[in-house]
Amino acid sequence: MKLPILLFLLVLSGCANHELYQQQRYVFGTLVEVSIYGESKSRADEAITGVMRKFGQMHLELHAWKPSEITRLNQAFSEGKKEKISPETELIIRDATKLSDESEGLFNPAIGNLIGLWGFQNDEFKPVRPDPAKIEKLVAMNPKMDDIVMDAGVAYSRNPAVRLDLGGYAKGYALDVAAEMLRKAGVRNALVNIGGNIMALGRHGDRPWHVGIRNPRGSGAIAELDLEDGEAIGTSGDYQRYFILGSKRYCHIIDPRTGYPVQGVRAVTVLIPRGEHAGALSDAASKPLFISGVAGWRKAAREMRVDQALLIDGDGNIHITRALAKRVRFEKSIIGVSSRFDLG
Repeated sequence: MKLPILLFLLVLSGCANHELYQQQRYVFGTLVEVSIYGESKSRADEAITGVMRKFGQMHLELHAWKPSEITRLNQAFSEGKKEKISPETELIIRDATKLSDESEGLFNPAIGNLIGLWGFQNDEFKPVRPDPAKIEKLVAMNPKMDDIVMDAGVAYSRNPAVRLDLGGYAKGYALDVAAEMLRKAGVRNALVNIGGNIMALGRHGDRPWHVGIRNPRGSGAIAELDLEDGEAIGTSGDYQRYFILGSKRYCHIIDPRTGYPVQGVRAVTVLIPRGEHAGALSDAASKPLFISGVAGWRKAAREMRVDQALLIDGDGNIHITRALAKRVRFEKSIIGVSSRFDLG
């Protein structure tokens, strides 16, 4: 079951203003929207078209199961061979490896074989029940990002079980790319939304850009907040790519330690301040918190340098850091739902 639902709902009151220009496109398997405020229509259209063109190129280059540079690398890894690697892909892999190390391997783009085994490497997927022996074998092979060796424009893997799937990183990286492109084009105020991974540039007129955090079990938002210049926000949820089998929900977020989809968490949202690779961090950092669950998300947040985060557990309870609690405004409809301030 594939639901192309945005994780965030843009709250763009006053969008009739002629100074706000937007374009939408379906890229990275989700809806992408770029909004620019305060520029002429021709200037905004040119800037957005350039960003969308780059997104389309990245989608083709980083695809995990259709012919791409990533699938060529994966084939070479499985055969113990070396393969040429582009400078941009090398940069991406190096940064993803750094984030994986910081998460103690919970963020692990090297487990593409497990993701594929569960049927999540398809445009349309159906409920599957993988052979437990196959899951156990893949977990035992322990594929990790540090197995990848890159030198002089070529790459190989010390572990044939490594199969890259950058689905938990690429959207965030694309935010960083878009922000750089827009700034170089002279755009000062913009909002880039890639399926709920969002980065803000400047402001929306006389106020900050305003977004809502989606209710993982209903329509609308559970909370709203303002994004300042350069901030990025990302969510991992069990309602994006999932299937129901025997009344049990199986989502696309796999625990690399067990090989099984994570249970007991509905969604995790992280807010990252302006800085280098803020977009990539907003995408990657939510995964370790999600996988760690209620018992371990605080430790995972500290390891990923995140102090503004929110977790909704399997019962719908909201756990939120004090830093983020100061920023969000919860909808009245969720008042009465228990909340816990888990980080000082």
